[in-house]
Amino acid sequence: MAHSAFYENLRALRRCLLLCLSGLVLTCIALAPFMQELFKAVSAPLIDSLPERGQLIAVGVISPVTAPLEVLFLCAAALSLPNTLYQIWRFIAPGLYKKERLLALLFVISGLLMFIAGGAYCFFVVLRLVLGFVARTAPDFVSFAPDIASYISFSLHLMLAFALSFETPLIVLILTRFGIVSLSRLKKARRYVILSCFAVSAVVTPPDVLSQLLLALPLIALFELGLIASALGQRRRKTLAEPA
Repeated sequence: MAHSAFYENLRALRRCLLLCLSGLVLTCIALAPFMQELFKAVSAPLIDSLPERGQLIAVGVISPVTAPLEVLFLCAAALSLPNTLYQIWRFIAPGLYKKERLLALLFVISGLLMFIAGGAYCFFVVLRLVLGFVARTAPDFVSFAPDIASYISFSLHLMLAFALSFETPLIVLILTRFGIVSLSRLKKARRYVILSCFAVSAVVTPPDVLSQLLLALPLIALFELGLIASALGQRRRKTLAEPA
């Protein structure tokens, strides 16, 4: 009985992984005809910051091919993420109680929305401000013509850092909801959290004050949002637990 259940779980896991991979591959195939358009869209913040008649360059021999392919794969991974999360949900849901399923589903949806919000904030706000600042402050004798591979690596690294940082309220909720850390202790550690936000932003962003502030300040605000949401959640659970 135990062996059959174990092999059944293995088959379910294999089916989950295959469906996730199939969704990614099909999305890549569907987006392949639009690879150049996707690359232009991702490069828009840099192109807009270039001086007149400026253009991107490719230092590597195969960079003109690998950079668009990298963008294609990452766009496909982002678009197929709902399918990936759905397949993972189908795999773990049978082992959860009804209340746990609802709670886990809320956390997954909230995490996905916050992840998207962080990436969008970085792409539409931070990248344009940082690249425009670099282009304006570059010396006159320096030609601002970034390598496409370096730009893709830089922008994706920055977008991932912002997307993950926007999960801060969810992390605070999880820590307090499951009793890992008390809400009062998090409030007392506020000053250390603020210092940590600036330290993290200094590590994951370029060495300029603008980009560090653009990450540190939202991190602090999101931490405070997590504290407020945790307090409201605790108040609601206390109200429900009181006898009528």
